[in-house]
Amino acid sequence: MMNFAIFAQQSISDAEEVAEASSGAGWGTFFLVVGILVLPFVLGSLIANALKMKDLATRLSLVFLALTMAISPFVMTVSNNESILSAIDLGIDLAGGTNMVFEVDKEAAKAEDKQITPDLMNKMVEKVKLRVNPTGTEEVTVRRVGADRIEVIIPGADAERVKKVKDQIVSLGNLEFAILANTVLHQEQIALANDSSNVRDNNVYLGQDVVAMWRRSALDPDGDPKISPGSVDSTVYTRQVEEDGKSITEFLVIVRKQRITGRYLIGVRETITDQGLAVGFTFNERGGYLFGQVTGEYQKRDGAGYSNHLAVLLDGTIHSAPTVNGVITTTGVIEGNFTQPEIDTLVGVLSAGALDVPLVEEPVTEFTISALLGEEVQRKGFTAIALALAGVFIFTLVYYRKAGLIADICLALNIILVMGAMSLIDATFTLPGLAGLVLTIGMAVDANVLIFERMREEQARGSSIRMSIKNGFEKAFSTIFDANITTLLTAIVLYYIGTDQVKGFAVTLFIGILTSMFSALFIGRLIFEIAERKHLFKDLKMMSLIDPKGIDFLGKKKLAAMASLVVIVIGLIAVGMRGSENLDIDFRGGSMVTFRFLGDAPEVSEVRAALEPKFGNDITLEQLTVVEEGVSNKLYRLRTVVDDTAQVSANIKEAFAEGPYELVQQHVTFGEVKEVAAPVDETKPKIEPEAEAEVAATKLNRAVEVTLTQEMTPAALADQAAGLLRKMNYVDPETLVTGDTADDESVKVSQVTLTFDSFIPANDVDRVLTDLKVDLEKDPHFEEINTFDQSVTGDAKLAAITAMGFSLLAIVAYLWVRFQRVTFGLAACAALIHDVLIVLGLVALGAYLSGTPLKAIFMLEDFKINLPIIAAFLTIVGYSLNDTIVVFDRIREVRGRNPALTEAMVNTSLNQTLSRTILTSLTTLIVVLILYVLGGEGIHGFAYCLTLGIVVGTYSSIYVASPTLVWLMNREQKKAAPSTTT
Repeated sequence: MMNFAIFAQQSISDAEEVAEASSGAGWGTFFLVVGILVLPFVLGSLIANALKMKDLATRLSLVFLALTMAISPFVMTVSNNESILSAIDLGIDLAGGTNMVFEVDKEAAKAEDKQITPDLMNKMVEKVKLRVNPTGTEEVTVRRVGADRIEVIIPGADAERVKKVKDQIVSLGNLEFAILANTVLHQEQIALANDSSNVRDNNVYLGQDVVAMWRRSALDPDGDPKISPGSVDSTVYTRQVEEDGKSITEFLVIVRKQRITGRYLIGVRETITDQGLAVGFTFNERGGYLFGQVTGEYQKRDGAGYSNHLAVLLDGTIHSAPTVNGVITTTGVIEGNFTQPEIDTLVGVLSAGALDVPLVEEPVTEFTISALLGEEVQRKGFTAIALALAGVFIFTLVYYRKAGLIADICLALNIILVMGAMSLIDATFTLPGLAGLVLTIGMAVDANVLIFERMREEQARGSSIRMSIKNGFEKAFSTIFDANITTLLTAIVLYYIGTDQVKGFAVTLFIGILTSMFSALFIGRLIFEIAERKHLFKDLKMMSLIDPKGIDFLGKKKLAAMASLVVIVIGLIAVGMRGSENLDIDFRGGSMVTFRFLGDAPEVSEVRAALEPKFGNDITLEQLTVVEEGVSNKLYRLRTVVDDTAQVSANIKEAFAEGPYELVQQHVTFGEVKEVAAPVDETKPKIEPEAEAEVAATKLNRAVEVTLTQEMTPAALADQAAGLLRKMNYVDPETLVTGDTADDESVKVSQVTLTFDSFIPANDVDRVLTDLKVDLEKDPHFEEINTFDQSVTGDAKLAAITAMGFSLLAIVAYLWVRFQRVTFGLAACAALIHDVLIVLGLVALGAYLSGTPLKAIFMLEDFKINLPIIAAFLTIVGYSLNDTIVVFDRIREVRGRNPALTEAMVNTSLNQTLSRTILTSLTTLIVVLILYVLGGEGIHGFAYCLTLGIVVGTYSSIYVASPTLVWLMNREQKKAAPSTTT
């Protein structure tokens, strides 16, 4: 790879300021690095020496290193005089955010002869998503609104973040590499460029072909050009143009037939060169070939007396002009005195690719959104999370006593590690996400349970405390490793293939698994060893409420199979009968209407209470804030699955027809009624021009400009006026009044010119306008009425399903290798599919039963599948898989080298692991039941699925996975039997 060179012009004063700032930042960075990387090892050595256990110094240091890195984001936040909680990025449901709607630049699209179609808008949405949320770990919503708009919702965004996101969204992202013209090689193009007859829109033409173009230098953050004539070879050809009293340099750029653009990029990354921050790039094979041709032709020649410069253009401006010193093919670096925000934006934009059509730079609307979940809902949710967490700690401490205390310490450290890691990668926390995090902690108890139950077995054999600890960790390791590795494989596949929301879950799952393994296996063992060597343990007494022996689990396999089949069939019938009603707004889209009230703004809960009788629970309600003339005003945006905007408008009007709050009404004004010549009808036979002009002059229509506070299509307004004419007994009134506008008739506008045919008398026109004003002003004024697309598109749904499919394949492959039999993987997948189908059916059944007296008993509601419930399904898969592999690992141990697998072996294994299975399930159920009962609407559906999933997952590991494994293994044995007897 050959790095490009770039020469930056900077004044001495600027250089001194930069040097001073760099010095301060450098010292800050130095102390931060020392604090994170050095102090933990110093502290580890000091504590190891104090304990007289120097052999543990490295292990202690690693623990302190991990904890130091985890708390560093919170320390940095406090040191900046900010709240410690600001280190955590909260989702829209908890912290609100910024809502922006961008509109396609229709004039630019028309100039480029591009049709604004749904397919094109969907492509635009995907590219904007990649720009604003490239990692998929942030809860940013991007979706299509109406026919030509894109909505972007950024959680908890400050002004600086909003500006950055705007830049990422509206930047076209058109990257191009070309050559700057020089006076030695490009005299022909220079001559053409100096002849104004060849130049159109700053492009230089030879016939119909563009051979060169005049382009300006991009500006740095201080507004100075990044490239100036003094920073390139003197032979580079430029011109000066006057603009706003300033002289601006333009460079002549040579255009080749095969233009090298961003479409050839396959990789973009941030890098550092001698010039500072830069962007590294990699071309595909075709791009590398074309780039090699250009750089080979223009590379530096000895004795030539001049250099050629490569122009790196982004959105039509030159960002850098490096000297071409040699042949460059597939990789290179773009330098240009970039700041870190510019680098972030540039990498995001180039990675996502160029927009097909431009977006208008300023959003159509920009609002601040309040938290979607009210304070009361949030309070309930956080209270439930705190109680659930306390329940896990208390249960572990009471049941396992001293060992439980160590487990609780490990769990507390695990929480710190997870929160710190999530903060370091700027992952966004939602209320269901935080609940899922607590659930992860509940499931992390499983590792400790496995270890402690192994210690119990060792003590029962008469082992010493030291040997019980050693063997407990070593024997539990393989089970913990297998269970967590398979879940890690699932997380990796989900991240690379899944939707943005699935990616966010996958990152949380990945981090949670790694930290729980580290805290249980590494930190836990370290604490146990220190406690044992300091003689803090004389015994390892634990409660023993469960001591199963000789239960014939597989003897009930047929009964269990029938029960599972009946529940699955009934559930799937319920799913089929509900159809699209199974899906929430995330998966369906619908209509959105923005409105406001006269006087004081009501609480969101009061507005929701008025709307739900008309729309049911299938709504989301956002409180918006907009600053108008220095005053903050509150608005409300309703989203509903009803896609008929007229019906939605009528429902809102009825919802507030009576009550203490009055909607702001529509206001209409009319211009002067003018007489205008009727347009010539092109369909009639042609007559002499003089006669035609005379006829047109004698036929004068009446035109009036209507100004509305709420946008309408010209056709809709004309239809409403025609309806009033019909009441006045006019025949075929649609032909007598038209709504004329310069824009497309399908586009909503606030100004429409109504034209009445000369056949209608002036007094009737006045009557229509009077009645039209009365009718229109009966309706509320809606700031916005539009349809919006689903957050999860059809392609995204397919990607999620594909991700799950590949996850199952990865599980089968790993268990095949690990257990030496593909049957273990197939049996585990059968249990996973069983669990998902049952819980899916029970969600639909729960929704049906919410209309019966059972609603109050079981706290049921009209559950619908949304993104939190999808996260719950993924969690169920992980939990069920973990449970199943624990059983399989014990089956492998009991089976030993025996080629056959008998039901007796499986029953023995299930009896030996039953105490662990019940304890883990009980601990996790403590969490989800508290979340379900006390968590409120924010996490109710999420907790409902998890409660069912834990019960079903525990059941399936015993009655689905294990019998399936026996059946598959015996089937293999029967197939192999003939070949072994011959």
